[in-house]
Amino acid sequence: MNDLIEKIKELQVKIAEVAVVLNLPQKKQKILELQEEMSNPNFWADNERAGKIAAEASNLSKEVEEMELLKKETADELALALESEAEGNNELAEEIEKKYEELKNKFSAIEFDAMMNGPHDNKNAVVAVHAGTGGTDAQDWAEMLERMLFRYAEKKKFKVTILDRQMGNEAGIKSSIFEVAGPHAFGYLKSEAGVHRLVRISPFDAEKMRHTSFALVEVLPMFEEAGEIEIKDDDLEIDVFRSSGHGGQSVNTTDSAVRIRHKPTGIIVTCQNERSQMQNKQTAMRVLLSRLKQYYDTKEEEEKKKLRGEFTEAVWGNQAISYVLQPYKMVKDHRTGYETVEVEKVLNGELEELVEAFLKKV
Repeated sequence: MNDLIEKIKELQVKIAEVAVVLNLPQKKQKILELQEEMSNPNFWADNERAGKIAAEASNLSKEVEEMELLKKETADELALALESEAEGNNELAEEIEKKYEELKNKFSAIEFDAMMNGPHDNKNAVVAVHAGTGGTDAQDWAEMLERMLFRYAEKKKFKVTILDRQMGNEAGIKSSIFEVAGPHAFGYLKSEAGVHRLVRISPFDAEKMRHTSFALVEVLPMFEEAGEIEIKDDDLEIDVFRSSGHGGQSVNTTDSAVRIRHKPTGIIVTCQNERSQMQNKQTAMRVLLSRLKQYYDTKEEEEKKKLRGEFTEAVWGNQAISYVLQPYKMVKDHRTGYETVEVEKVLNGELEELVEAFLKKV
């Protein structure tokens, strides 16, 4: 029983440390502010904004409640273990051990979420997958990556909305842009940003030769407001065209798709998911805002590196993650050193270990 009591005490210490990181008093204050805003009679006048505020309040409340319940249950379990030891009653040891394992698993899940402490980790994500070097193989690989990310989002119970999708010439996709909405969506998905390299026997090669293909995954936080970024109307070139997407007959017979070009940077954003041109424009502007934020942040960081003498040009082919299907099986994250031979599980969206390794590294 002594060893079990020590393990419960160690768990309490870890819970206390993570509680400090989570800053529960600040979260409680934020919940009160959101609840006050939700009590306003005109709160639901803007349904989209109101829904986001209500979701944020619900997620924060759940986070606080889970942590406080874990602290209480662990304290109760320690008290029960100490009482059993004082009475010399070892009959409850097995039951207490089982409860301890349950509490440890709950804590592991909360500890993982506590690693989401980046400035934008709590935001939704806009994800883009682009086929790179490798022709049809690369386009097929891009679609495989898209499917992998969709499956991961499904496992996390995130909502995925395809914004734009360009099909490949023979197979796969040239590019796909989609929004992933859910608690800490960007925090979970940011580990997938970078060049993904695939080595396999090509299904498109009659001679069954081994091919290497590349695809680029971009992951950006989705911003709702411009903040410090100024977007002038004169800087935008907006075109509308007929959607070629998966929206149904009414979409394909109206000029509902929107393409926005930001002239100072040359950044182009397209959205053709919604039936309404207005909705597509609003979504495209949100994606443009995210891309501009990344553009200016990257430019600022590059200037700092130049001043420090650290700047190196980013070139295509510096893969973040490699996937090998032949002559052996392996997935390797070159940034963290994480490796696994369970390639099929990874490609089926089981990315938890890759994500955790990345978050611990950064």
